Amino acid sequence: MIFGKIQYLNLLPFHIFMKRFTKSSQQKLSMEYKKNVPAHINNDFLHKNVDAAFISSIRAKNKKYVNLGIIAKKDVQSVIVIPSNNDKKDVESASSNILSNILGIHGEVLIGDKALKYTLTNSNYVDLAKEWHKKYNLPFVFALLCYHKDKKLYKKIEKEFLKKEYKVPQYLLKKAARRTGINQTEILKYLKLISYRVDYKAKNAIKKFYKEAEKI
Repeated sequence: MIFGKIQYLNLLPFHIFMKRFTKSSQQKLSMEYKKNVPAHINNDFLHKNVDAAFISSIRAKNKKYVNLGIIAKKDVQSVIVIPSNNDKKDVESASSNILSNILGIHGEVLIGDKALKYTLTNSNYVDLAKEWHKKYNLPFVFALLCYHKDKKLYKKIEKEFLKKEYKVPQYLLKKAARRTGINQTEILKYLKLISYRVDYKAKNAIKKFYKEAEKI
């Protein structure tokens, strides 16, 4: 199995889970990772270069997925717009660029760890998930765990991952802090903003997003 791996901080708990999951399952010998930013992983999935991945919600439309995603209940800090008269999209993104258009927020779109790092030292930004929640009273689903086949396997991954909260070991926190330039305390605070369970509110949010995206 080839899994598309996005190395943003928001998926750190899931990657920890997958490492443990593969060690205790028959997938251990066949699991490979293909690492890249969301936009590239989207293309890899669409061209079947990976078997499964967290796919940007706008690209996940009509694809098979389990009830796992990257979800912000309100604010998220890692998907922002720096206000400006000149629009600049983030080449790593898909859903977030469209979200900024839906909300009518102009400027430079930033996503991922670089966006989080920016928010920790600057105040001139708009949190897109927060603005979405203000407007529609819904969470925002940035990505869904999509797959091409082996539904039973991914439903098992969904079930096992959602059983408990996965804490990030200190050595991995230190490693993530060195890689991103974001201190460990801020990483842990950020992860509390992220939810992974695609519940009924999240499903309603996805439908709303697709509906609004069609208007653009």
